Amino acid sequence: MSMTDPLGDMLTRIRNAQRAKKSDVVSPASRLRENVLEVLKKEGYIEGYEKRNVKPGIDELVIKLKYHEGASVITEIYRVSTPGRRVYSSVKDLPRVYNGLGISIVSTPQGVMSDNDARKANVGGEILCQVF
Repeated sequence: MSMTDPLGDMLTRIRNAQRAKKSDVVSPASRLRENVLEVLKKEGYIEGYEKRNVKPGIDELVIKLKYHEGASVITEIYRVSTPGRRVYSSVKDLPRVYNGLGISIVSTPQGVMSDNDARKANVGGEILCQVF
């Protein structure tokens, strides 16, 4: 069965694993998912991720979750732009998550980046998800 929202599925897996206090979670691999995980790693929301080959031509991502004093670092993570409702924003209209304490992950013509990096690069794009 095909998946209609692969990125939303990965975010839900991360959310569920953190609520269950798991140390890592597995998700099917794709380039978009890797780019989003790279932003989460760079911003300090996860410890890291690793791409693992399951079968020839099929890869999966093992995501190492991050906790601070027993509490998960990610308190909220949710999808903004869905396959049925795309949300685009210019650079001047990029939303600030909790007044700058969280981040929006934006898909721009220059690649997937956080909202702060998009403002520095002066590019807008599709708002994929928000993390706090």
